[in-house]
Amino acid sequence: MAEKAKRRPALEGVASADRALTLLSAFRKGDRSLSLAELAERTGLVKSTIMRLAISLEEYGYLARDEGGSYRLDAEVLRLGTIYTQSFRLEAHVMPVLEELVARTGETAAFYVRRGEQRLCLFRVDSPHLLRLHVRVGDALPLDSSGIAQVLRAFTPRPLPDYAAALDLPLITMGATDPHTGAMAAPVFGPGDALAGALALSAPVIRWTPEAVAAARPILTDAAAALTRRIGGERPEPTRAAAE
Repeated sequence: MAEKAKRRPALEGVASADRALTLLSAFRKGDRSLSLAELAERTGLVKSTIMRLAISLEEYGYLARDEGGSYRLDAEVLRLGTIYTQSFRLEAHVMPVLEELVARTGETAAFYVRRGEQRLCLFRVDSPHLLRLHVRVGDALPLDSSGIAQVLRAFTPRPLPDYAAALDLPLITMGATDPHTGAMAAPVFGPGDALAGALALSAPVIRWTPEAVAAARPILTDAAAALTRRIGGERPEPTRAAAE
């Protein structure tokens, strides 16, 4: 009983941490500062609790209070964000997605990024089939008319509204780079709706039957959306003019 009593404050400490993290998570993209009333509405916490939490968060540099009494995120959040960015390994997120794509479709999966007027194969998992396109990690190919290149052009560095909205994603091309190879590609987005890269499936055209294409399209679409979420990205909304 005595041991359990000693542990109780630790449980209360975790609950306090939950409330503090809830308070920090209330800030959204575009917020410069939030009033006490806005924080209460977004978190469901009472104002007195918010004020107590804010004192500790201010002391450690996570929150700052302006002259009008509103709260804004402070420098410690930026410091941690910078550390996260520097330690962030895209490979750790991309490779499991590629492996799952190969397992589900039986075709080669790859992740490409744009480097000037070239597309660079950054990550790749080969198909188990002996007949496949032999592109290696690190190979740079031209931004040709392939689906991969079109996706990279349409969304780099930011979406070209009219062009991007007109694309039927994932984009499928047959024989664009090699007459015997076809590919389909979908964009993956990072923070701030910037393009992170193109997720692609490639195979010999003889294996891209209408049935194989129809089966692979939703798999690739879902994989690109899942990878976007994993790396903290958000798919940009098309402009009104482009959507119309």
